[in-house]
Amino acid sequence: MNIACTGSVAYDYLMSFPGYFRDYILLDHLESISLSFLVDSMVKQRGGTAPNIAYTLALLGERPRLVATVGEDFAEYRTWLESKGVDTSNVRVIQGEYTASFFANTDRSNSQIASFYTGAMAHAAEISLRELQGGQPDFVVISPNDPKAMVRYVRECREMGVPYLYDPSQQIVRMSREELREGVDGAEAVFLNAYEFELLRTHTGLSVEEILEKVKFMVVTLGNQGARIYVKDRLYQIPPFPEEKIVEPTGVGDAFRGGFLAGYLRGWDWEICGRMGALAATFCLEHKGPQNHSYTREEFVARYRRHYDDGGLLDALLVGQTN
Repeated sequence: MNIACTGSVAYDYLMSFPGYFRDYILLDHLESISLSFLVDSMVKQRGGTAPNIAYTLALLGERPRLVATVGEDFAEYRTWLESKGVDTSNVRVIQGEYTASFFANTDRSNSQIASFYTGAMAHAAEISLRELQGGQPDFVVISPNDPKAMVRYVRECREMGVPYLYDPSQQIVRMSREELREGVDGAEAVFLNAYEFELLRTHTGLSVEEILEKVKFMVVTLGNQGARIYVKDRLYQIPPFPEEKIVEPTGVGDAFRGGFLAGYLRGWDWEICGRMGALAATFCLEHKGPQNHSYTREEFVARYRRHYDDGGLLDALLVGQTN
C-alpha cells in the first residue's frame, strides 16, 4: 500500500548532568539567572514522529513514503532511512536551515531542561500532497508537525478523498479549536495518548461519543497499561506486551502506531492490530532511542506467537522476507 507519513523529522541531543539543577538555582536571583552545566555524556538520536512511524512500518514489510522538510544536515539520516526501507524521495531539504532539533539536559533526579529548535520544519506547509513523487497516496499519517502543514494536509486529504490517521498529539495546544475539530471531522482514525486525549476533549469540547460519530475508530495509548481501541459502540482493551527489559520510552508511541497500522492496512481484526502495536512498542521500549531497535519480520511473528494465537494470519508478513 502507498502510505505517506507526514510529521516532524528531528535530531534529539540527550545530555546527562551528574548533579542536581536545584542546587544551582538561586530563587532570589531568578530575574538575572545565568547558568551553564558541564555534562558528562551526550548522545545524538535520530527522531521525529514521521520517520519513527515509518521506520516501524518498514520493519514490518511496508515501503512508507516520508513527507517532510529537513535541513542541510539530513544526508546521513536519509541514508539510514533508505537502508531500512523508507522512501525519502518526498523529503525536501531547506537550504540554509538545520533539521529540527531537541536538546535535553537531564540531572540525577530526572529533572530536565530542554529546548526545541523548529528549523526546517517551519517550511512543511510548502509541501502539497497533490504533488508527491510516486502519485497520490492510498493512506496518510498526519502526525505532529508545523501546525499550518497539519491543517493543509487535512484539507488536501478530504478534497482528494484519501483516508488519514489524525495524530495532533504535541501540537494540540498550538492549534485552534476549529482546526482540531476539522482534523477530527474528516479523519478515518484518531490516535493519542491518555493525556493528549483529555487535552483534545478540552480544546474541542467533543465527547468520546461525538468523536466516534465522526471517525471509524480511535486509539488511546495508556503507557504501561496498554491501549484502548474505540470502534463505534465497541471497546477493545489491549494489554501491554510482556517486555524482556525496560530501557527508555522515547518513541514507544510512534512504534505502536506503526505496528498497529501494519495490521490495520491489511484488514486484520482490531485485537491483532492492537497486539501488533503493543509488540512493536515493546521492541522500542527495550532499547534507547526511537530507532535503535531492530528485528526481522520472522522474529516479530515468532515473539507474537509466544503469547497469542493469530490463526496463521501473520504468515502474510513473511512473504518476501529477505532481512
